[in-house]
Amino acid sequence: MFKGMGGLGDMAKVMKQAQEMQAKMEEAQERLNTIEVEGQAGGGLVTARATAKGELTGLTISDELFKPEEREVVEDLILAAIKDAQGRASDRAQEEMAKVTEGLPIPPGMKLPF
Repeated sequence: MFKGMGGLGDMAKVMKQAQEMQAKMEEAQERLNTIEVEGQAGGGLVTARATAKGELTGLTISDELFKPEEREVVEDLILAAIKDAQGRASDRAQEEMAKVTEGLPIPPGMKLPF
């Protein structure tokens, strides 16, 4: 197609790959909204649910924890469960993005901005 134009053919190929990657990235970003992960604390007494983008979608607290003298423990467990869910969401998001960029000449360990 660009025969005789030197490196322009390669540039066109790179641009096409970039456009394809952008479309795949957008699809992956949308999938992250539908993937749900759970984080737990206290052996399952508190469970937090979040999207793979890290948006908290739910929280479940076992009835065993509803004692006035345990309030501080419950609050700490809630925070731990949320942090666990957010950590898992971040890991899952990286996995999804790795699927999109597989085969592209991106340095190992490079985190994509989002």
